[in-house]
Amino acid sequence: MHAVNSNGANIPALGFGTFRMPGADVLRVLPEALKLGFHHVDTAQIYGNEAEVGEVIHKSDVRRSDIFLTTKVWVDNYRHQAFLASVDESLKKLKTDYVDLLLLHWPGSDVPMAERIGALNEVHKAGKVRHIGVSNFNIAQMEEAVLLSDAPIATNQVEYHPYLDQTKVLQAARRLGMSLTAYYAMANGKVPSDPLLKDIGARHSKTAAQVALRWLVQQKDVITLSKTATESRLKENYAIFDFALTPEEMVAIRTLARPDGRIVSPAGLAPEWDKAA
Repeated sequence: MHAVNSNGANIPALGFGTFRMPGADVLRVLPEALKLGFHHVDTAQIYGNEAEVGEVIHKSDVRRSDIFLTTKVWVDNYRHQAFLASVDESLKKLKTDYVDLLLLHWPGSDVPMAERIGALNEVHKAGKVRHIGVSNFNIAQMEEAVLLSDAPIATNQVEYHPYLDQTKVLQAARRLGMSLTAYYAMANGKVPSDPLLKDIGARHSKTAAQVALRWLVQQKDVITLSKTATESRLKENYAIFDFALTPEEMVAIRTLARPDGRIVSPAGLAPEWDKAA
């Protein structure tokens, strides 16, 4: 699997996401994912499954140093002291003394950006976090975070799939030396049944889901998270590096984007999103 280098962080291009995965599912599926080769694991404080993720990694035959582990600080913990305490709590649950990447989960908060970025830098300097990043930030917020931070900002984790044009945000990320990490790659179940994606998949003996994941990781500076609670789907999600989409297919998939393509935009947490290119 290839990795994306963003501001010094070497991030495996395909990750295993645990959003909306109950602990029991994590304990059942994540060990198989690690065995298969998913060595980039994504969780968050708000997911309520850090302890199970930590338990699986701790018991795994895969060395901790070979796993790229991401978690995210929830908005309720953005005040400086609460932030530091929450990171210690996350590390305890994850049974590790560091995470590879720590993100601010959503921008919506009355805590000043300087305080949040300052706390990120503090845990980075303390060695509790190898790299820092943001999630669900618009371009102006990405630029502000970069200006305020001593440590490089590695990535912005955002909703990204064929129905949502993120060209402008990706261009801004590249300009800032950052990557985009795509979540909701299956667009809440729309992708697997899409006629165009199925047609392209048929040409490569791949599924529509594999085509969408490949489309994401084939773009420069893009990482994608895949998620499944079905063990049989793990192999499907992982098998996206043995084929390539043609330039024409890449363009065709981009035409699926539409103005109402965004799925995730919680009031009070989401920013004012950048308009599509």
